[in-house]
Amino acid sequence: MSSSLISSRILGTELRFPDPRHALRGDYEGLVAIGGDLSLPRLELAYRSGLFPWSINPITWWSPDPRAVFDLDAFHIGRTLRKTLKRQRFEVTRDTAFEAVMRGCAEPVAGREETWVSDDFIEAYCALHRAGHAHSVECWAEGKLAGGIYGVQIGGFFAGESMFHRADDASKVAFCHLMEHLRDRGFALFDTQVINPTTRQLGAYNIPRDTYLRRLELALAKPCEF
Repeated sequence: MSSSLISSRILGTELRFPDPRHALRGDYEGLVAIGGDLSLPRLELAYRSGLFPWSINPITWWSPDPRAVFDLDAFHIGRTLRKTLKRQRFEVTRDTAFEAVMRGCAEPVAGREETWVSDDFIEAYCALHRAGHAHSVECWAEGKLAGGIYGVQIGGFFAGESMFHRADDASKVAFCHLMEHLRDRGFALFDTQVINPTTRQLGAYNIPRDTYLRRLELALAKPCEF
């Protein structure tokens, strides 16, 4: 790794990203690069490098500082949500409806009529899913998809991308099952990129980007299976 570029040669093609340690701060909020594509090799290099895409026209690549994460070891389920889990209102599965979960995340909701989960993102991340690097957790009610969460996995690293619900608490139940699953499988890092009101409520917190990148390197080296 050089001081300013991260590169990978795949199938004879060299892919490059600027090193996120040198990304601008302030108004740019961690914008590292613009352009490229959403090919599987480029997406994998991005996540291994601490980057993720956040728009399609143009494609932008980000590494915020600070970076939001969940603590797998200290995760605590609140009393209300614990009661919901005990009632077993939902059937929970993994990797049975990945594309449907993504399309659920793309649906407009009150206060958010547009989403970055476009058809281009769905196509790209479904390719990641087929390659074994993207996974979903689904919640079902009476045979219908009630909510879910999806993300990217490499080694002992998991990046939660988005979640949705069509029934109360369905996304939170999916999240709790994902947290427990990652912890049981020995994952080292659960990245949630940036904090929003929902992830803050679920326990997300910020760490410096340099700390995140060190933890990412260790997590990628762990031989974990989803």
